[in-house]
Amino acid sequence: MTGRLLLALTATAALTVVFLLVLVLTDGAASGLAAWLTTLGAGCAAALWRSRRRTRAARFVPWAPVALAAALTATVCVPTAPTTRQYPPALPFVTTQHWSLSTGSRVAVYHYPPAPSGARHPIPLVYLHGGPVRGISVLDHGFLQLLARRGHDVYAYEQAGGGRSDLLPMEQYSISRSVRDLGAFLQRLGRGGGQADVLGFSGGGVVLTRALADPTVASRLHRAVIAEPGPMDGPTARISGHRGRPSARGLAPAAAGPRSTRIPRYAVAFGLMRLGLLTPGTGLIGQAESVNAFKAADLGSDTASAYCARDAHRIPSEDSARNFTFSAAASLRVQQTVKDSPSLAPQLRRSKTPAMLMIAECSSQLRQWAIAVLAGDPAVRRTQYMPGVGHHMWNGLAGNDDRAAAVVTAFLRDEPAPLPDYPTREGVAAFLRDRR
Repeated sequence: MTGRLLLALTATAALTVVFLLVLVLTDGAASGLAAWLTTLGAGCAAALWRSRRRTRAARFVPWAPVALAAALTATVCVPTAPTTRQYPPALPFVTTQHWSLSTGSRVAVYHYPPAPSGARHPIPLVYLHGGPVRGISVLDHGFLQLLARRGHDVYAYEQAGGGRSDLLPMEQYSISRSVRDLGAFLQRLGRGGGQADVLGFSGGGVVLTRALADPTVASRLHRAVIAEPGPMDGPTARISGHRGRPSARGLAPAAAGPRSTRIPRYAVAFGLMRLGLLTPGTGLIGQAESVNAFKAADLGSDTASAYCARDAHRIPSEDSARNFTFSAAASLRVQQTVKDSPSLAPQLRRSKTPAMLMIAECSSQLRQWAIAVLAGDPAVRRTQYMPGVGHHMWNGLAGNDDRAAAVVTAFLRDEPAPLPDYPTREGVAAFLRDRR
């Protein structure tokens, strides 16, 4: 009996492996049904072969693994999340506008006018969020409100595919499209030839860096703040290096809340996409379903890695469940276009837009990514090393928001820096050796 059970389980596992192999080979065609039907056909053929010389009672035994494997693999083919895009509800503290850009993107826009009292900065400030292809978190909205209270006329938009912005066809997501969207947004904002300051964080910092190397977009930039950037091009993405001081990754309690990756369909889809075995445009799971299914807890230790180790047990809730959105597939596609892009250095060396770098003490980003910007852009005037914070530098903890806002405001108003200029170009080698 034990031998028969083991044989049945082995056959079930073999059919499951066949299903996964065909799923990869067909790129999840027809929501995985192509792989499921192929596997079912192969299982039935094998069962017929094995049962041909058995007694009448024993002929049904080879079919048990087929039935079990068919049931298990069917869970990967049946959607449990809506397959049409479900947009987050309106935020209670800011009006959501929708702008149709000249690129064809339709993006959700948020405006925080400057406080009526105090010094008002005459240049509008545009915020480019990280992700990429993620919604702006409630925590980030709080930081934008703080900047408005400091006199900035703040605009933010959720990049195409993220938050309340409309989706694009999967093949249209790229880092160059993100740069063109920024240019189109600035063009609409500054009708009449006006310029804007731009603060780009993480993935938004990559978009901003590449915009500095594009003369058409750069002509609309007054000043640029690049905070915790990712790799700006293919060569930068392939370099090795080290991060800042230890983050809370592996130390913080597991993220609470539902996870789509506990459902076989999404665990397989997102896992194989991350491994590069399914394309972002896979037929297994549509883009809208992917966005609807993905939950904040699915980010797991990625969120913890944005905080210092000392903050592991007090990581704030960055977003609400109703506001959170993230397109894992579109994000992977944008990141791949960065990896596939040639060196940006020749174009970046011609940049003349005054720029500032912000680097976190406990950064989860490779320090070499920020240093590549410092080395390649002659117009970087300041580098502010932010003590006591991780990748998410404005996080509501211990005055971190005020410190980050002071750094941003001082640069945009051409006032003395609140922190030492560190690292300087001359001190890059020492900075990369320094583990503090």
